[in-house]
Amino acid sequence: MNSDTILDESHIVTSFDRDLESIQAQIMKMGGLVEEAILKAAQSLNDRDEEAAEKVRNSDKAIDALENQINEGAAQIIALRAPTASDLRVILSVMKISGNLERIGDYAKNMAKRTGVLVQMAPINGSHTAIRRMAREVQLMLKDALDAYIQRDADLARDVIARDEDVDQMYNALFREFLTFMMEDPRNITACMHLHFIAKNTERMGDHVTSIAEQVVYLVECTLPDESRPKGDKTSFDADLGEV
Repeated sequence: MNSDTILDESHIVTSFDRDLESIQAQIMKMGGLVEEAILKAAQSLNDRDEEAAEKVRNSDKAIDALENQINEGAAQIIALRAPTASDLRVILSVMKISGNLERIGDYAKNMAKRTGVLVQMAPINGSHTAIRRMAREVQLMLKDALDAYIQRDADLARDVIARDEDVDQMYNALFREFLTFMMEDPRNITACMHLHFIAKNTERMGDHVTSIAEQVVYLVECTLPDESRPKGDKTSFDADLGEV
């Protein structure tokens, strides 16, 4: 092998690494935007702030655009770079993670959309605070899942997976509270239904964060974690109820 060939191969490897680093950097940027959307959507609901909710809805466009860029970049790497098995696993994980992040962003946008309706109604005591607490837990799970991805930390990813049960329990408690409010006063039914959709969407955010954490385990250990953990959501509602 002559020196020109060595230089050519070195250039290809360097370009590949640069491309891979680029889409992973985009994943982290996208994750940051999604974390912000979760917190701001919950805060706008708590504050009954229509203007803040509108900003959350508008910010979803940037999240969608990043997903498209990531998928296009990943497809280009696969087509042009012929990645090895380990690198291909990274690329496929990136694509799955971006898809999960996009769905979480949609759920945050849905929360913001319903805020505009709820501000026209009488507040349901304690519900906005409880949903904000639930959303905060999901945001912290997402932060740790992304940290686990960057650090290739399967143990941290498993911790995130386990914490999804806490989110499920928060949702179950809210579901029971909303039923109680509706039975006590039929005038609460419409507001409680909107709040239930928000709570369910927040619970679904947690499921998507769990999926991201599972991808981290797969990336590190080449196998997905088992699915023996029972689902904490005990309601009979469809998993995608109220999604956009």
